[in-house]
Amino acid sequence: MMPRISLLFASLHAIVYVALAMRVVLHRRATRIGVGHGGDEALTRRVRVHGNFAEYVPLALLLLALLELSGVGAGLLWSFGAALLAGRVLHAIGLGGSAGYSFGRFSGALLTFLVLLAMALLGLWRTLVVYTL
Repeated sequence: MMPRISLLFASLHAIVYVALAMRVVLHRRATRIGVGHGGDEALTRRVRVHGNFAEYVPLALLLLALLELSGVGAGLLWSFGAALLAGRVLHAIGLGGSAGYSFGRFSGALLTFLVLLAMALLGLWRTLVVYTL
């Protein structure tokens, strides 16, 4: 069985990842800051937005793919994938616009945490209950 749903969401997340990386690269070129942030707050935020995405997405996509390979239904997989993508985009927009509180940053982080937790609990349930019966 090919993990088609997780492959789709991994591809969509990769596109967002490249877009966030390009924001960093273009800002570095415009400001001629090759390494570090050079005291530039906008660059610092862009680096953190990209870094935060890179910190959370791999584990979430791994869980999504493993759940798909374990036979979890398509509806749940679509829900997890869409919610993760929405959460990461909301967080990127929120943090990218302000270093302080924002709706996007808060709701995006919360959505990401909820998706990760739900997938982890489902993975545990499938491993400990479904496969031991």
